[in-house]
Amino acid sequence: MNRRSKIVGTGMFVPDRVVTNEDMTHFMDTSDEWIQQRSGIQERRWVVPGTPPSELGENAVRLALDEAGLEPSDLDCIILATLSAEADFPGTSYFLHERLGLEDTPCFDLRAQCSGFLFSLSVADSFIRSGQFDRVLVVGCEVHSTGIDHSTAGRDVTVLFGDGSGAVILEANEDEGDPSGVIECRMHSEGKYAKKLWLEVPSTAIPGRLTHEMIDEGRIWPKMEGRFVFKHAVTRMPQVLLETLSAASLKLEDIDWFLFHQANLRINEFVAKSLELAPEKCPSNIQKFGNCSAASIPMLLDELRKEGRAKPGQLVTMTGFGSGFTWGSAVVRL
Repeated sequence: MNRRSKIVGTGMFVPDRVVTNEDMTHFMDTSDEWIQQRSGIQERRWVVPGTPPSELGENAVRLALDEAGLEPSDLDCIILATLSAEADFPGTSYFLHERLGLEDTPCFDLRAQCSGFLFSLSVADSFIRSGQFDRVLVVGCEVHSTGIDHSTAGRDVTVLFGDGSGAVILEANEDEGDPSGVIECRMHSEGKYAKKLWLEVPSTAIPGRLTHEMIDEGRIWPKMEGRFVFKHAVTRMPQVLLETLSAASLKLEDIDWFLFHQANLRINEFVAKSLELAPEKCPSNIQKFGNCSAASIPMLLDELRKEGRAKPGQLVTMTGFGSGFTWGSAVVRL
C-alpha cells in the first residue's frame, strides 16, 4: 500500500458571543426573514473586539491534539489557511506557533480564501505522501467581524460572516490493513474574476497603501457581486466534486457524507439538488455559525465526528468555492 495521510484528530472553536439576525437589526436595515431567505443563517459568533485569530486557532488546535493524544512538539509542520490575517506580515501561523510554544517547527500561511482549507489539506497530504513530513497540522481560522461594514451599506456581505476556527491533524498511514486516509484532492482557480469578491485596500499596488479618502469611500470593506458569485459556485462545486470522485474511482452513491463550504445554505441546497443528493447526507451548520471561510469545512467535519455521526471507515467528500475564484474538493476515508 502506498503511504497516505489519515486524519487522527480534529477540533473546532468559536467565540462565546452570539449575534442573532435580530441583533443585526439594531445597527442596520435588515430583518431575520431577509437574512434567512437569502442565506439560511440564523445567528453567527463574533469575537470580543481585540481577540486575534491565532487565539481561536490555538483553541481548535489544542482540542485536535487532545483527541490525537499528541503534544504541539509532535507536529512536523503547520499550514494555516485564512483570509483575515492577524497582521500584514508575518503570517498568522507564526502567532499560532508562538502560542503553541514551539521552537523551530516550520509553519506558513496559505491564502486561498474560502477554499483555503481544501488547498491546505492537499498540500499537507502531498508533504506526507512524499515522505517529507509524518505529521502535519492544517488550521483554518477567521476573525471576520472586525473587518466588515456594520452599516446598512455593507449589509449584503456583513450578515453572512462569522468568526471561528477548525483544525485537522494528518498523520502518515502505511498500514495495509487500515484503508483510512485522504484518497484524492482536486483544486482550481480563475483569477480573471478576482475582483468579483475582494477587499481592495490596504494595497501595496497603491502608493501609501491606505488614505483617508479610501476610508471615506468605503474601499476598506469587502465587496461582492452576489449573483455572479452564486452562479459560479453552483456550477464549479458539482464539477470539481465529480472530478475528484472520478479520479478516486468512486461514485456519488459510495459517499456517506457530503460536506460543502458553509458560505450560503441556498448555494449548498442548489448543488445538492443538482446532483440528486439525499439532504440527510449534506449536513450544515451555517445556520448557527455563518460563513467562517477557511474554518467552515473543518468545523463541520469536527462536529460530525464529535457527535458520532461520521464514523471510522466512512467516505466523506469536502467541497468548496471562494474568492479568487478558487474551488476544490477532497475525498477522505475516516
